[in-house]
Amino acid sequence: MMRLYLRFYFALIASLFLFVLATATLWHYTGGSAEQTGITLSRLLENALPPADAPRDAQQQALQKLTAGLPDTVTLFDRNGAVVAAIGRPLPQPMTRPHDGTGMMMAWDHGPVHYVPLADGRWLAASLPIGAHARFIFHIILTLLAVAIGVAAFPIVRQISKRLERLQDGVESLGAGDLTARVAVEGRDEVARLAESFNRAAGRIEQLVQGHKALLANASHELRTPLARIRLAVELMKESADPKRKQGLEQDIAELDWLVDEILLASRLDTVTETLTTEELDLLALAAEECARYDHVQLDGAVIFVAGDARLLRRLLRNLLENARRHGAPPTQVRIVRADGNAVITVWDSGPGVPPSEFDNVFRPFYRPKETGDRAGSGLGLSLVRQIARRHGGDARCVPIDAGHSGFVVTLPAARSG
Repeated sequence: MMRLYLRFYFALIASLFLFVLATATLWHYTGGSAEQTGITLSRLLENALPPADAPRDAQQQALQKLTAGLPDTVTLFDRNGAVVAAIGRPLPQPMTRPHDGTGMMMAWDHGPVHYVPLADGRWLAASLPIGAHARFIFHIILTLLAVAIGVAAFPIVRQISKRLERLQDGVESLGAGDLTARVAVEGRDEVARLAESFNRAAGRIEQLVQGHKALLANASHELRTPLARIRLAVELMKESADPKRKQGLEQDIAELDWLVDEILLASRLDTVTETLTTEELDLLALAAEECARYDHVQLDGAVIFVAGDARLLRRLLRNLLENARRHGAPPTQVRIVRADGNAVITVWDSGPGVPPSEFDNVFRPFYRPKETGDRAGSGLGLSLVRQIARRHGGDARCVPIDAGHSGFVVTLPAARSG
């Protein structure tokens, strides 16, 4: 993809090229009168001067008569460049001879020298303007002007594009989760106003996110207080309460407590700038500890080390096992293998699995398939699995395992020492 400043610059160069081409074409069709003037002047001078083979005295007298009243220096050269006649200090001979019969101009120590070629091969040089030689000079000036504009325009275009690139970097940083990203406001043009608008929007987004986090933290605190009171009341009921009702209340309290934890964890993971506590962990050992919490779970695989946060990786494994317990059928299978430099965790069970049309939907926050019924959880478990995996540089997906079954595959970058 071509950079923006190159597109600006090439557009400018193309405009200059078209301008020079149009001007040269216009001059080609309208500059004939100037050239004809030079040819006519050359013929008049030749008729006013003696023939080329006339004595030098005659040519000197004719040149004095021709230039009477003119204070400038005039020199007449023969076809070989030798001085035939001169008024004042002899001028330098011409270096080249144009093919179209028009005049030319050269620089001299005492100023410019103008030349008119005669048809018989002689040259008339004067320190005052004579002849018509504007086409050559015009083309040179036009070309030099275009080159100068092109060279001078590059740093200007580059400066504008650099400001846009810095603005792009700020937008990408904000999109990556750096809520403190701001860009410098340079100048007073549209780009500067765009930078100011971006900074205002970024500040507003940061305020909203911080308010959202504060609201979740306060809400979790307020939820846990009545949960603690309810748990205490259930304990005080002892044997006076119906065992089934007491068990139901304890289960509801546990689910509410679990929901609060998942909401808080999801809120923290949404802020990408939060750093992870990274250490090398034995993934198989972590999985064994989590699998021991559940019945009918079979674990096999290889010892693979990964760099990550032990607390988050435990939560990832726990959510996968909890999902299998809620929505699957025993036994639950957990396998850990190495593939292409990654640690691959596969979890599946003997239940009906997830329909292929729901493979992506199950990772959406608070998504609950209709067929789950009363067994539906908070709808955050699998979403947290994918968030945790991606925070560690991996990913999570739902895949078909065999006919009529599906499972979850999590890939995590394996540590080199493993």
